[in-house]
Amino acid sequence: MRTRAKICGITRIVDVHSVVQEGADAIGLVFYPPSPRSVTVEQAQKLVLQIPPYVQVVGLFVNASAEEIQQVLQQVPLDVLQLHGDESPEMCQKIAQITKRRWYKAIQVKPDLDLINEIQRYQHAGASAILLDAWHPDLKGGTGLQFDWSQFPKLDIPLILAGGLNPDNIAEAIELTEPFAVDVSGGVEAQKGIKDQRLIKKFMQGVHCGSAKRSD
Repeated sequence: MRTRAKICGITRIVDVHSVVQEGADAIGLVFYPPSPRSVTVEQAQKLVLQIPPYVQVVGLFVNASAEEIQQVLQQVPLDVLQLHGDESPEMCQKIAQITKRRWYKAIQVKPDLDLINEIQRYQHAGASAILLDAWHPDLKGGTGLQFDWSQFPKLDIPLILAGGLNPDNIAEAIELTEPFAVDVSGGVEAQKGIKDQRLIKKFMQGVHCGSAKRSD
């Protein structure tokens, strides 16, 4: 199976063009003001206009209310919601009911976490997928850290690998974990919020290489 790829934390039109050109499946827009990769509604509207059909637009939210997310959706046509905070399964269900959008939950892989049980809680709540990210006590993603890939499970729900991915390790990461998709932000940046076209190209080449090896 081909591994899908999302490039997250896009803030510039030129980076949208790079991501599309290199064949990524999805573009991530961050609606979390504390993040250096956050965009305003006005910025997001301009970016989305540059995204062609067949490339999905994912909106990343951290502990936002259903009403706050709905306000964004009224102005920005997001395809999927990425809930990246401490949202409970019940909260995720409420957000889905109000926004009428598919969603997936990001889970930080803490050392003492019962990962399978945690995934199943959100799966039963209606998650379309689960993103597994490295744990950090203060930051919500974009840390550049990676967790122990040997913990990556095989389950009957699409799993997305994130955390510390970059052009040099992505092929190995895909070969070891066999994820449905991978998600990168800092690993293809010149600086926070500013993507590097050369790194995006190299990363996507690694995705294709890893996918080919897993299908051998």
